[in-house]
This record gives sequence, structure tokens and C-alpha cells, in this order.
Amino acid sequence: MHDKESNMPDGIPVIRTIAMPADTNPNGDIFGGWLMSQMDLAAGNVAARRSRGRAATVAVEAMSFLSPVAVGDEVSLFGKVVKLGRTSMRIEVEAWRRARASEETTKVTEAVFTFVAIDEDGRPRPIPPEEA
Repeated sequence: MHDKESNMPDGIPVIRTIAMPADTNPNGDIFGGWLMSQMDLAAGNVAARRSRGRAATVAVEAMSFLSPVAVGDEVSLFGKVVKLGRTSMRIEVEAWRRARASEETTKVTEAVFTFVAIDEDGRPRPIPPEEA
């Protein structure tokens, strides 16, 4: 993972979205739960692609909010598999913000999500080997 002052990770974000007024808390800042849900969506996308099927979130490691997100900010979420088990995987997700009229980016938060690949009955299933 990167320091708050670093540049965004290389590569294409899993999700890029705009923080909207409906996503705010009573103080007018972007609600942390909205950001966490975006991170879970990003991790879920990585998990589904890697497991080639359904996968469910089973855990999220502690996250600290490093910087606030404002209405209108572009939020980019980067995700990658950092550990692969037989049926589970750990996916590191970083969230970065860019003010609407700026090119400067700031890391907002990071977390590691654990997913389990599941079958049509909701039971754990083996993750297939990577395709060559």
C-alpha cells in the first residue's frame, strides 16, 4: 500500500465514481459507509473476476480514514489480490480522491477485504487456477 502523499497506484482503477450530495452525512461530508461500500464493490469485482464466479465478503480489516472526501470529488478505487487460498482470497483496496477542478490526488483510505468463492448454493468452492 502507499503513503498518503504518494501518487495513485499504477494501472486502471477498478471503479471510478463521483461523490454526490446524496452520499453525505449530516455534517455535509461524504459518509464513510458510502466509501466503504464502494470499496466492497471494487473488491467484489476483483474477487468475481479472479474466482470466475460468485464470491462473498467475509471480513474487512480495520480501515482508517486519512483524508475527507467532498461532494464532487472523483474517487478512484484500486484493488488487487494479495493472498490466494483454496476457496478464499484477500484483496487490498485503496481509495483515492481528486478534487473536481484539480489534478492533485490524495489517498483517502485503504483496507484488506477477505472474500470466499461460493457456488450456486452459497457454499465455498475452490478458486480455479489462473488462466495462462
